[in-house]
Amino acid sequence: MTKLTPILSAHWDEKDSFTIEAYKRHGGYTASAKALAMDPDAVIQLVKDSGLRGRGGAGFPTGMKWGFIPQGDDKDHYLVVNADESEPGTCKDMPLLMANPHVLIEGCIIACHAIRAKHAFIYIRGEVTHVARRLNQAIEDAYKAGLLGKGIDVVLHIGAGAYICGEETALLDSLEGFRGQPRLRPPFPAIAGLYARPTVVNNVESIASVPAIIANGAEWYQGMGTEKSKGATLYSLSGHVKNPGQFEAPLGITLREILELSGGIRAGHTLKFWTPGGSSTPIFTTEHLDVPLDYEGVSAAGSMLGTKALQIFDETTCVVRAVLRWTEFYKHESCGKCTPCREGTWWLVQLLRDLEAGKGTEADLAKLLDLCDNIMGRSFCALGDGATSPITSSIKYFRDEYIAHITNGGCPFDPVASTLFAGAGA
Repeated sequence: MTKLTPILSAHWDEKDSFTIEAYKRHGGYTASAKALAMDPDAVIQLVKDSGLRGRGGAGFPTGMKWGFIPQGDDKDHYLVVNADESEPGTCKDMPLLMANPHVLIEGCIIACHAIRAKHAFIYIRGEVTHVARRLNQAIEDAYKAGLLGKGIDVVLHIGAGAYICGEETALLDSLEGFRGQPRLRPPFPAIAGLYARPTVVNNVESIASVPAIIANGAEWYQGMGTEKSKGATLYSLSGHVKNPGQFEAPLGITLREILELSGGIRAGHTLKFWTPGGSSTPIFTTEHLDVPLDYEGVSAAGSMLGTKALQIFDETTCVVRAVLRWTEFYKHESCGKCTPCREGTWWLVQLLRDLEAGKGTEADLAKLLDLCDNIMGRSFCALGDGATSPITSSIKYFRDEYIAHITNGGCPFDPVASTLFAGAGA
């Protein structure tokens, strides 16, 4: 019996799944009609009761975030949808928007009604032109159908490709036309967000999950997942597996179970290490195959569920080289606002490059950990923290491999062996 629970992905296999006709064919926009007939506070309470938690990384309760918006303040309220998906290894929001953009638009209508907002802004990455075009067409079709424009408007804003704009306050600055950099908090967005007005910032999947909750009820949603991590979610599986892709399953499923659904590790190879929530989360090894992939289970095992980006690496992969590539990304994407991240990520890259090339010393490992300690918890936002996670965890689990680079005077791995050639997973 399959453990998959297709809700958001239920009709992705239909050739016209992205159209408003297909969405309505499967009951689309009936949930928003139901929600609009409800008191806004009742909608917020329903989402609270469902146990839905943010699907962008931190897992903060969605209904609680909506409830922070002050009411009766005679101010404009805004909904901002974070579609700036750019965590290395994460690929769930873009396939969702390609296959079913209308579920996000319906979620926006419901959320706007709940928080008493008239405007929703969807902030999407500039690189994903095909997704932006499809979403823009869906918004246009929703206006033509009279679903938007009658008290609720949705605006699509295309970003310029900065990873830092995935951080909610940097995203708000970018929306306002400024350089995307994190803001000092407080005040939090719920009090002074977009244009200094009360604002809710949610991930695509968080908002897209709302229509099904309104349609089926809180108890239905609570029937999936674990005690504290309710519902189903999209897991992105990539790397050295036979069938990579999106797997929608209840929170609490294990990597072992997802690998069984995907056909397992590529033929002739074995699992070496993996990320439970993208490159900014501490890596796991084979000993973590049965860790429940929910917020509490992953945290108890020493990592974070994050964006649920399961990147799989087999024994051909050099962990030092993988960590170096991730660190180069964070160094490049640092906005430069704070010293720990701006300077720290630069030095992390220099040390890792020397170690990967066999030019480092064992003292460099201690220096790496010391640098990470001076970045972790001291940077302005979570980018600096995320940059340290793969380094500290890889040294914890694969210290011998770092030492091997030093003693061998170079990397002992063949970089070609780990490459995903066409057909390599067959």
